[in-house]
Amino acid sequence: MECNILYVIDGMEFGGGERVFAQLINGLPDGRYALALASSPQESFYRAISKAQVQVHSIDFSKRYNPTIFFKLVKIIRGKRIDIVHGQGGRAEFYARLACGFTKTARYVSTIAMPVEGYDIGGLQKKIYRSLDRFSERYVDRFIVVSDTLKAVMVDHHGIPADRVVRIYNGIETDIYNPDVQADQRNKIRSEFGLAVSVILVGAIGRMVWQKGFDTLLRSIPEVIGQLPQIKFLLVGEGVLRASLEDLSRKLGIEKSVVFTGHRHDIHSILAALDIIVVPSVLEGFPMITLEAMAMKKPIVATRIDGAIEQITDGKEGILVPPQNPAELGQAIMRIAGDPVLSYALGKAAQQKVRAQFSVHQMIRETMSVYEALSQSYVN
Repeated sequence: MECNILYVIDGMEFGGGERVFAQLINGLPDGRYALALASSPQESFYRAISKAQVQVHSIDFSKRYNPTIFFKLVKIIRGKRIDIVHGQGGRAEFYARLACGFTKTARYVSTIAMPVEGYDIGGLQKKIYRSLDRFSERYVDRFIVVSDTLKAVMVDHHGIPADRVVRIYNGIETDIYNPDVQADQRNKIRSEFGLAVSVILVGAIGRMVWQKGFDTLLRSIPEVIGQLPQIKFLLVGEGVLRASLEDLSRKLGIEKSVVFTGHRHDIHSILAALDIIVVPSVLEGFPMITLEAMAMKKPIVATRIDGAIEQITDGKEGILVPPQNPAELGQAIMRIAGDPVLSYALGKAAQQKVRAQFSVHQMIRETMSVYEALSQSYVN
């Protein structure tokens, strides 16, 4: 008997949540699960879903308050006889939790990659979101969190019983994010941006929002290029801060050393072209780009924040530095750039760890265990 699952996420941009849902949709076995998706229409997200059988329901989540979303979700849950609703993201989750609670015909799974407390919104708005989140938590049967730190937050600060919170690490497709498979992309990508094969190329990849800390990376660059004039930096992504970051690079006089690529669909190819990856985030749940870089055998400089510290042991799989500290970030970059033996050792250890602990297959298996436990308890 098939288990009908509805995934709900706002889908307004292709971020880590959309990536994980695409992995689940593509990886869950046919015959056991019938899958549906409710999200805003988003080309990158839809392109990432390779399974043709998934039923896609386009819902506009762009408006902050839109009660019609609730009624649309209720109609889908009832009409498709949904057994499990799996949601992620504050706005989408609020409506999905209420719809599931209203129908009383499905179990609810909530993935938490970033609690409401970490949202980049004003104080009053955050209080409203937190109140709505607290209210709707009662309709959640299982919380999936992406780190042990987040599990502690949900149990200690949200008051969720520990047996309702399951930690499942995000996973990476190690068959795609594989340096041997992507070896021919190094020269191709560098040629695209007019960069010599011989330059040391440092990259940062992600949405250009304050949480990602791109400004800290830019402020570290003057000291780095002062010591290593031939080094270049690739900043990959889009976001509300792109224009201000480009302006900052001009003010710092580093614009000739920095390339802003905009959004890219070929992150595995971009990683193949890099010598060092920097993850300068201020706030993260469990950054996917770190796992991708680890799988690609790249030496990493990352900030010592929740999430990253569960991925990287300082000095073993990468170098960890304090967030918002351009001086230490720059020193770490120069340390790796000047020591090929260290660079190789960090990359090799990172690849070994991601293959052992952070594969997409393991993430899918552990998520299936949550679904099966809920579907069995519902039947019983």
